[in-house]
Amino acid sequence: MESYLNENFSDVKPKNSSEEALQRWRKLCWLVKNPKRRFRFTANLSKRFEAEAIRRSNQEKFRVAVLVSQAALQFINGLTLSSEYTVPEEVKTAGFKISADELASIAEGRDVKKLKIHGEVEGIANKLATSVNIGIPTSEQLLNQRKEIYGINKFNEIPPRGFWIFVWEALQDTTLMILAVCAFVSLLVGMIMEGWPRGAHDGLGIVASILLVVLVTATSDYKQSLQFKDLDREKKKITVQVTRNGLRQKISIYDLLPGDIVHLAIGDQVPADGLFVSGFSVLINESSLTGESEPVNVHSGNPFLLSGTKVQDGSCKMLVTTVGMRTQWGKLMATLCEGGDDETPLQVKLNGVATIIGKIGLFFAVVTFSVMMQGLISHKLQEGSHWIWSGDDAMEILESFAIAVTIVVVAVPEGLPLAVTLSLAFAMKKMMKDKALVRNLAACETMGSATCICSDKTGTLTTNHMTVVKACICGKIKEVGRSKETLSFGSEIPGSALSILLQSIFNNTGGEIVKNENEKIEILGTPTDTALLEFGLLLGGDFQSERHALNIVKVEPFNSVKKRMGVVLELPNGGFRVHCKGASEIILAACDKVIDSNGEVVPLNEASINHLMDTIERFASEALRTLCLAYMEIGSEYSVESPIPIKGYTCIGIVGIKDPVRPGVRESVAICRSAGITVRMVTGDNINTAKAIARECGILTSEGIAIEGPEFREKNEEELHEIIPKLQVIMCLMTLFCQYMECS
Repeated sequence: MESYLNENFSDVKPKNSSEEALQRWRKLCWLVKNPKRRFRFTANLSKRFEAEAIRRSNQEKFRVAVLVSQAALQFINGLTLSSEYTVPEEVKTAGFKISADELASIAEGRDVKKLKIHGEVEGIANKLATSVNIGIPTSEQLLNQRKEIYGINKFNEIPPRGFWIFVWEALQDTTLMILAVCAFVSLLVGMIMEGWPRGAHDGLGIVASILLVVLVTATSDYKQSLQFKDLDREKKKITVQVTRNGLRQKISIYDLLPGDIVHLAIGDQVPADGLFVSGFSVLINESSLTGESEPVNVHSGNPFLLSGTKVQDGSCKMLVTTVGMRTQWGKLMATLCEGGDDETPLQVKLNGVATIIGKIGLFFAVVTFSVMMQGLISHKLQEGSHWIWSGDDAMEILESFAIAVTIVVVAVPEGLPLAVTLSLAFAMKKMMKDKALVRNLAACETMGSATCICSDKTGTLTTNHMTVVKACICGKIKEVGRSKETLSFGSEIPGSALSILLQSIFNNTGGEIVKNENEKIEILGTPTDTALLEFGLLLGGDFQSERHALNIVKVEPFNSVKKRMGVVLELPNGGFRVHCKGASEIILAACDKVIDSNGEVVPLNEASINHLMDTIERFASEALRTLCLAYMEIGSEYSVESPIPIKGYTCIGIVGIKDPVRPGVRESVAICRSAGITVRMVTGDNINTAKAIARECGILTSEGIAIEGPEFREKNEEELHEIIPKLQVIMCLMTLFCQYMECS
């Protein structure tokens, strides 16, 4: 049996199976008992093809609309703009000057003409009774008015199915229908032949078995649907940073309203349709809507941001204009339906076994019924009564049919799929108690067959709460973990160097220091930015005064490719200054000068380079993430359109940031290893830092191998097969490594 399954179903993978394999699997399983129940977790290929066709059609329509609107801009700009729009009375009464449908039409058609008619972004903000700096007021009455006029940021969902619907679906089982017919016939014949209650025993027993199977199946499926509902509720707990009533705060994306000012950064998904307010180098990936892989540059001239797209680069503030089903993503989702999931390895084998046994059972049922009928007919022919049939003969035929049906019923172990479903539901419940959310019930079984776990470092193995614990400024290395030590360290730094350092920390950052509703200082941003901002505060710096002292004219946000972030500041004398921070080796290679212990800028000689490189390696060996800070004066000839320079910087210093390992990680790695599961760490950090963290977690052993991404990519297939079993740490993108592991 195992060899038959491997021969026929080995290419049906638990995930991402080819459509040809799934088609062939369905053709092989042409006769399956209870297909509706057995295939309720499996891929619905026809629905999948239909959904994909609808998606392609909508993407094509949307792409055509975008291209046509862009081609028409040259004509629109030459027209005299005049507004024929009339504000509805209910909108006026609520204190607004533009309706939800009008806002949706601006974003949907990327209608620059309408946007200009309504006064650009500032005009839209005024008509929405909001401010691009302060945001919407937070009084309950005003929020309710805004919800009534513009709606809420939620999509229409299919209402959950009730318990009795699951009961009805369980009754559609072919076996249960056969049993129901048998029960009816048995009750009818028994009551006629033997009377009540003796003649009803067999029929009532079959009815009881039917009810038991239906109730257990329906209850299991209903509880499973409730678990999915709970998981969906957990999945929807997504927060975004907004400015409301002058305070920057985190709220759920489902609480967003038109007029909200949303702060977006690299990797964020645009939560609603809106307009670009301000930002730097914003690239939006719109492939989920238009199918185009080329990112779109969003700026004041092209300010349209659409729900469901992702920020590929840059950061910005967005004015929300349309929410919920009026957004482009909402309209697209309204036409689509999901096509189901692929089979897991266990489900493939169970379905194969059920199919084979079902065919065998049906064959023997037919043979048995035929033999019994042949015996009856032969007996009647011998007696010469083949033209005379009595009630006893009818009962004998009925008994023969019941025996054949019984063979079909008992051939396939009906309780096996039910037992598997219950065990998976129990496994999911246990995982939820351990705070591990499972989106698909069958994923518990898929995870049970895992042999390798490739884990990211930051935020997974570590706490993702960064703190500057060591710094090398002006050639001096000191631990700065506690506030007193940091303040004393700040007093040892020359004034000119400290001024440049604080200017770099507070301006060259994607984070922000704000006051929350309780008037307490709160640091927002990525873990690395918050660690540096906290370090700047401990040095005695003032975030607001530093940000208002100079004007930021250009920002190049940090990303994993460049491994650096830069910002251009306009000085009071008309000149410009560039601040840069990023991976220590990269930034230090771009420097040709350094600030010495006296605060003077001196050329970077070999001794200074060796000292700084030794410092980087020392910090990294102590499991610290190192960042190098640098700056450069570029005079008054700089143009905003020009890229930020990549060489000629002056090194300000190097900081070491600690991200502690989560409690219990080492024990969990040991449990995985004892269970035969290999744990590997994939990160983009410095190799020495990665090794130190991996040793602290118990991942890197004396026999293990740590390798950098470029070296890993240069290996041929034979070399990779040789080193993969010993590979425990790799410094490259997680997606690259996982794609290789999946293919191999």
